[in-house]
Amino acid sequence: MNVLVLNAGSSTLKFYLLATDPERMRRDEDERLAHGVLERIGGEAIVRLWAGEQRRYRTAPLSGLADAVDHVLAWLVSDEGPLESVADIGAAGHRVVHGGERFRASVLIDAEVMAEMEEMIELAPLHNPHNLRGVEAIRDRLGDGLPQVAVFDTAFHAQMPEEAYLYALPYSYYRRHKIRRYGFHGTSHRYVAYRWRQLTGRPREECTLVTLHLGNGASACAIRGGRSVDTSMGFTPLEGLIMGTRSGSLDPAILEFLGEKEGLPRGQVQTVLNKQSGLLGISGLTHDMRELLEEIEESDDRRARLAVEMFAYRARSYVGAYLAALGGAEAVVFTGGIGENAPGVRARICDGLEWMGLELDPASNEAARGGEAVRISTDDSRLHAWVIPTDEELLIARDTARLVMGEGP
Repeated sequence: MNVLVLNAGSSTLKFYLLATDPERMRRDEDERLAHGVLERIGGEAIVRLWAGEQRRYRTAPLSGLADAVDHVLAWLVSDEGPLESVADIGAAGHRVVHGGERFRASVLIDAEVMAEMEEMIELAPLHNPHNLRGVEAIRDRLGDGLPQVAVFDTAFHAQMPEEAYLYALPYSYYRRHKIRRYGFHGTSHRYVAYRWRQLTGRPREECTLVTLHLGNGASACAIRGGRSVDTSMGFTPLEGLIMGTRSGSLDPAILEFLGEKEGLPRGQVQTVLNKQSGLLGISGLTHDMRELLEEIEESDDRRARLAVEMFAYRARSYVGAYLAALGGAEAVVFTGGIGENAPGVRARICDGLEWMGLELDPASNEAARGGEAVRISTDDSRLHAWVIPTDEELLIARDTARLVMGEGP
């Protein structure tokens, strides 16, 4: 089955076309046929497309998401694309950021599911509306007969225990408004836990990990028995680790204090915390970890170094907290753009964890820059460290195929 995977944002569209079915999954031979990224949708968009060894970079006037989907479908069946007809697409799978408490697993989309997802827009107003527009665009172009599946970022964390997901607010607020920790990046944490089991041959019940998805958005996850039992992101993706432009956790009294001192309305304070903080806010230079590391190497800029050290310190603090919550673990797993490609950041995070039994192998750590999964701890390390590239699109495609074929997610 050819599954079209879509991740629709406010001005971006990422897509993947994968061929998969139960037999391919068992053999781990799913095939990535094409993928691409369309950015700056709403004007002269930047379009990057890959099919096999072919790469295409271009611009195109795309006024909205519907135009972007049209562009993708037309390219997939062009001379450059891998399909002869859009009828060769067997299903569509969509990344949906928020599933609330209702959606605890991936689900086939019908009118009832669409209505329920629309009700959750207030929980993720910056993401869910665009995810839903992707569903509508595919339905409008390929018809109601094409099965579509929603795969939720929050679903992997849906079984966290109450002591982990509740905030110490009046319980009535949870009952009335569902204010709780939901967690995000769930598909990524779920994938690297699955991949770690594959690599080590360990059964699910022995899968006890601390996973770190480190990118422009960043989160930690405590996994016991292959299931999420705690995670750093909370009611929104703002909580937890320091990120590219997000502050991560802070004293909530700062919001009112900052608003009064700077004369900022509530919405603008939220903009500061989400768009002007994190690595960008501390360094005053950039939110890009690669650029910060280059700045440290070239000029030893104090604030660039401070931003990187704060990022590592916060991540290390969560590793320690989750190891305590789990009563120990088999491994710490790094993933995401920074986690997979920044050995210096990984070394900073692991520095000081030797007493917990984590001994980093400097040569293995330095060599791990993208590519295949690799263990970066020494052979005799009691707590191992791994770098495992994430593949959320693969899980979305597999969940989609399983649901369409009646096998469950």
